[in-house]
Amino acid sequence: MKIGIIGTGSHIPSIITKNENFLDHQFMETDGSSFEQKNNVIIEKFEAITGISNRRYAQPDLKTSDIGFLAAEEAIASAGVNKEELDYIIFAHNFGDLTPGKIQGDTLPSLATRVKHLLRIQNPKCVAYDLIFGCPGWIEGMIQATAFIKSGMAKKCLVIGAETLSRVVDRHDRDSMIFSDGAGAAILEANSPKGEILSHASETYANEEAYYLYFDKSNSPLESKDTRYIKMQGRKIYEFACINVPKAMASCLDDSGVDIEDVKKIFIHQANEKMDEAIIKRFYKIYGKPVPENVMPMSIHDLGNSSVATVPTLYDMVLKGKLPEHEVKKGDVVIFASVGAGMNINAIVYRY
Repeated sequence: MKIGIIGTGSHIPSIITKNENFLDHQFMETDGSSFEQKNNVIIEKFEAITGISNRRYAQPDLKTSDIGFLAAEEAIASAGVNKEELDYIIFAHNFGDLTPGKIQGDTLPSLATRVKHLLRIQNPKCVAYDLIFGCPGWIEGMIQATAFIKSGMAKKCLVIGAETLSRVVDRHDRDSMIFSDGAGAAILEANSPKGEILSHASETYANEEAYYLYFDKSNSPLESKDTRYIKMQGRKIYEFACINVPKAMASCLDDSGVDIEDVKKIFIHQANEKMDEAIIKRFYKIYGKPVPENVMPMSIHDLGNSSVATVPTLYDMVLKGKLPEHEVKKGDVVIFASVGAGMNINAIVYRY
């Protein structure tokens, strides 16, 4: 059975936040002490490592479920399917609906249920649920949808990845410059004429790696200790990803039976430009090959890291010609890969 992507959609938020917007922030160490370096130096080093110069923030009146709905609506139109025929709506996120100024995420009802409501789907057999799997959530949702279709439990599944990370960042933490908002969606179908999933792989490392990403108080001692923000051990994440992601990608590729020479594009989670480059370099080194030119599309420079949304938005942008230096043609083999909180890793080898 060929299980493939028949439609994609995305929502790129309209608020552009440039690096210079952080010049007046008071960045602090985790103990509340100030950095010796001035903000312009911190920002310059940040951009050199991450590649991020801009990031997108959602309009205040749009929640995570709202931008997920917008991406889903576009994916349905792209696929040309009847929304009432969807068997599953899987919504990958990590923080629920976040309202600016409030300290709690809202997941009641589930964000998938909210999207079904906004789509006005009447069919009660269209099952909607949320998936929390860190940044690899959208890819994991695609893997779960594949399992549903293989088992005969579904024929068409909508998988959404969306996040509004701008609402859970600590303005006193320099890592706040990494995170952004966005949403991407795709529809998977049995016996698809448009492509097929050839293999997939997932892993969870939950010993010392479990708390590389976590929730904690602000770096500033003047901020409320009741409000929690996304925090990370950046160096440990970098080292973990560079060691483990290439091996997982190679395992997935080997399972697909596809030769490394036939891989045309790698859609990797947009977390950090230098980290992604190191991962791809190590991946090709496993096969004794140099990294092909233009194999890795990147959107992080202008969109930042929107967690579960980076891979589906990047893929949608390439398919729709929004990154003109990249294209995917019929028969091309691509890899989707991600790493994030858990620590979780996953990958999909896909023939377009």
